Amino acid sequence: MYTASSERYDTMVYNRCGKSGLLLPAVSLGLWHNFGTNADPENMKAMCRTAFDLGITHFDLANNYGPEYGSAETNFGKILKEDFAPYRDEMIISTKAGYDMWPGPYGNWGSRKYLIASLDQSLKRMGLDYVDIFYHHRMDPNTPLEETMGALDSIVKSGKALYVGISNYDGPTMVRAAEILEDLKCPFVINQNRYSIFDRTIEQNGLKKTANQMGKGIIAFSPLAQGLLTDKYLHGIPSDSRIAVDGRFLHADALTKEKLAQIEALNKMAGERGQSLAQMALSWILKDEDVTSVLIGASRPEQIIQNVEIVQNTKFTREELKKIDQISRGNL
Repeated sequence: MYTASSERYDTMVYNRCGKSGLLLPAVSLGLWHNFGTNADPENMKAMCRTAFDLGITHFDLANNYGPEYGSAETNFGKILKEDFAPYRDEMIISTKAGYDMWPGPYGNWGSRKYLIASLDQSLKRMGLDYVDIFYHHRMDPNTPLEETMGALDSIVKSGKALYVGISNYDGPTMVRAAEILEDLKCPFVINQNRYSIFDRTIEQNGLKKTANQMGKGIIAFSPLAQGLLTDKYLHGIPSDSRIAVDGRFLHADALTKEKLAQIEALNKMAGERGQSLAQMALSWILKDEDVTSVLIGASRPEQIIQNVEIVQNTKFTREELKKIDQISRGNL
């Protein structure tokens, strides 16, 4: 029987999510990868235990995380039941809907029909009465934003979620969504977006600046650019790497000569800071107060231990930030 570490809150940093009352750990665990049908149950359990023992209270899922769709929620539900039932009120559990989930016209995008049905399925898979945060996973160009936000509001009022968030939205659409949810008195507290040294989209589309101005939190996913911001590809493609094992999101052709030169330069800089490249990339996400938490993925517990070390080292000098920007633009 698992007993959580009595020291689990001693070193983790907890940041306020925008202007809300919700605190999130600086590092959260995402279950996008390595919690699907083919994942090792004991390794999944070990990663969740390690994360919680280190103060990671936030576990992030989505309806279609797998593979197969729904399997990450199913596997996490088993772990919750076996290990974390006594600790449910210490945990922030989030899930999402917005991408393809089941066949037909009602299993995708942002309709009221899809969002409410999807969350009901997610709750059954995880064995929960509610989630702490429920996200709309992506902007829907065809469904009225009022309908989508209205569905999120209904979900909160039904008691099936405590807070709501939006994911993969841009700045202008986030403003419109926030205005609708504010009128509905719905607790919209967080944006989830891709963000890394190599991907500055939220800086360019207004999301990062606008979220800060409106008092909304940001949680960043893919902070390591699917593994590019690590040292694992500097000497070829390892057999256990994401490119070799699961090529859905990162392909070998991403490792161009120019990209490898950037990775090498960043790796050298990280060493000068006393960090691994992965640690520096995570620290960079948390360099200012705009980002509430950074989502890490892991394939083994040791990676979680290494990643959590960054919470005590998130400060950069102006010269370091300028150099990182230059490298990311290819100015070596």
